[in-house]
Amino acid sequence: MKTIDEDIKSGNYKQIYLLYGTEDYLKRQYRDKLKAGLTQAGEDSPMGGMLSGGGDMNFNRFEGKDINPREVIDLAETLPFFAERRVILIENSGFFKSSCEELAEYLGEPAPSAFFLFVEEEVDKRSKMYKTVKNKGTIVEFGAQNEELLTRWILSRLKKEGKNITGSVMQLFLSKTGTDMGNIDRELEKLICYTMDKDVIEAKDVEAIATEQTTNRIFEMINAIAEHNKRGALDLYYDLLTLKEPPMRILYLITRQFQILFNLKDMAGKGFDNQTMAKKAGIPPFAVKRNLSQAKGFTAAQVKGALLDGAELEEAVKTGRMNDQMAVELFIIKYSAAVK
Repeated sequence: MKTIDEDIKSGNYKQIYLLYGTEDYLKRQYRDKLKAGLTQAGEDSPMGGMLSGGGDMNFNRFEGKDINPREVIDLAETLPFFAERRVILIENSGFFKSSCEELAEYLGEPAPSAFFLFVEEEVDKRSKMYKTVKNKGTIVEFGAQNEELLTRWILSRLKKEGKNITGSVMQLFLSKTGTDMGNIDRELEKLICYTMDKDVIEAKDVEAIATEQTTNRIFEMINAIAEHNKRGALDLYYDLLTLKEPPMRILYLITRQFQILFNLKDMAGKGFDNQTMAKKAGIPPFAVKRNLSQAKGFTAAQVKGALLDGAELEEAVKTGRMNDQMAVELFIIKYSAAVK
């Protein structure tokens, strides 16, 4: 991120940028910053600032898995109109996971006026596309931010609004929102509006406003499963369905939580410290303790079985052998009864 900030400040841009990772809020922020900077008219542009780099005439956006690489290349070879750059934004293409030899080859020596901005969820670092961009441009991964960075960010936002918050209330707020910065941003706006006439944000304000993340409901659901509380687990599931969460996303989040528990049980057995476990499991440090507590409700064999069953149920749904809502119900019922 620091590299991008320096490029924007200096105006010395790379020809290719790749932004990837699970932190969508930061990806969007830097995507928009780069787009704004790249599409500005250069000092030597014939029209100066009048056309702001040619406006939309020199900016093109592609999205999705069906992008034709040849169309992208042809566009890159087209000279920009009254500007120094033609900016091409490509999002969620899958080019960095599947083979895209033609575009990778072109990016090795692109037209001098063509500037590329790729935004992806996942990448394969072994792919030719990734290696080419690494050699020719800048790659930045946007992963989940740690508790310290999130706290500083939130405190900065609150300071601008003239508000204070204690450490314990901050912890409560983060436990409600999770670490997704997009969700934190939305909940923070609501919290600021709710406490408009107050200088200090209290726990009761957070409880009144912060919407629990789907992942928190999943956590509660798995707690209910560990406690043999089939009715409670199913009620949480039906609540998520009422909130329009797709059953397959719920199954994915359940399986992901069991994967976290599996990893933590393994690392705890090997004597890893909390900081290391948090990093390797992909969770914030403050969440390690409660996840370890939840993991004690399952044996290693049960957690492994849950992962295998999750994969099998997903396959059954994808192949049409089972209804998606029923698949999740069967999983919940089986593990509510099977634990201990």
